[in-house]
Amino acid sequence: MAAPFDTPALHGLVPFAATLGLRVAAASPEAVRVELDHRPELCTAGGVLHGGAIMALADTTGAVCAYLCLPHGATTATVESKTNLLAAVRGGVVTATAAPLHVGSTLIVVETELRRDDGQLAAKTTQTQAVLR
Repeated sequence: MAAPFDTPALHGLVPFAATLGLRVAAASPEAVRVELDHRPELCTAGGVLHGGAIMALADTTGAVCAYLCLPHGATTATVESKTNLLAAVRGGVVTATAAPLHVGSTLIVVETELRRDDGQLAAKTTQTQAVLR
């Protein structure tokens, strides 16, 4: 990709990312880092960040990683995703870091770790992205 992949690029490509307030911290085909602020409107009872918000962060981060690995002219769509929610997020920022496990001609498999401010692993996602030509 010629231009750097940043937050405005993400919001233009995935409008839902703007709704969630996702921010791109770093992006390359080898690794993508995206951040999400804990906010009351994204929480369940007791101020815990909703699992759906965490999974949306993971899916978006993984999809960007796959997107950056695509051949010219191709696009991608998530075809499978599995998330383990490991620790509650009660405040601060959640940082998702995605890296490709496999980049093939028809599928890309990405693994994403989501960490709290204190470094605790909050969730781990593995997803498969179709390569659409």
